[in-house]
Amino acid sequence: MNHTRRNFLKFMGVAAAGLCAASAGSALAVSGAGSKIKDSATAVNAKRWGMVIDTKKCGTKEAIEVLSKACHSVHNVPNIPGKQNVKWIWAEGFEQAFDQVNNFMDESLEKRQFATLCNHCTNAPCVRVCPTQATYKRPDGIVAMDYHRCIGCRYCMAGCPFGARSFNFMEPRKHLDLTALNKEFPTRMRGVVEKCNFCVERLAHGKQPACVEVSNGAVVFGDLTDPASEVRKLLREHYTIRRKPALGTEPSVYYII
Repeated sequence: MNHTRRNFLKFMGVAAAGLCAASAGSALAVSGAGSKIKDSATAVNAKRWGMVIDTKKCGTKEAIEVLSKACHSVHNVPNIPGKQNVKWIWAEGFEQAFDQVNNFMDESLEKRQFATLCNHCTNAPCVRVCPTQATYKRPDGIVAMDYHRCIGCRYCMAGCPFGARSFNFMEPRKHLDLTALNKEFPTRMRGVVEKCNFCVERLAHGKQPACVEVSNGAVVFGDLTDPASEVRKLLREHYTIRRKPALGTEPSVYYII
């Protein structure tokens, strides 16, 4: 009995040491992997980041594909064909994006496409349901992900009412163009959820999100709490809507209609 107990305690000690080492290794990996990035001297900061998309300037699949291509290239998003595709930004029609039906909608609006992405909600249900804190909310309002903590339970996908998350059913690294790989951002592994992160890794180095840079002014990013910011100026001057406001998630993405 004593021998068995001694072996058990030895096993637990080794296991605990292994967990500590793994945890330390994970922390080191995360610190340089884009999930929890240290800001540089040129970092841009905000109390609450938000985005305004002018759908009159960016209202076609072709225009949204430009945003998507820039985003996916920067973040090493795998190109997996079929139903298992992974997406951070994609196009939807009005009814699909806003869950509203209007039989007498203006024809131009009816045919318009809308760039959809993670809404970085103030009251994010994905954060509440994540059992490992792999999905967490930063002080600046960005809903971020720690890929090393994700266990692939997909609770966050079930909790998100916007379909903004993708699950890597397949090995994503097999679907990447290695010649065009962005070595400044981590690749993911099979069984991990991913989504738009408002380009936290670029903000940490004083850059704008990739989609903003290629949008020709159709997408504007800034501090929602700053009355002098460009996003607040657009919200004052234009009528905007958000996706599914009745749910109370308070999205940080606004659409100029």
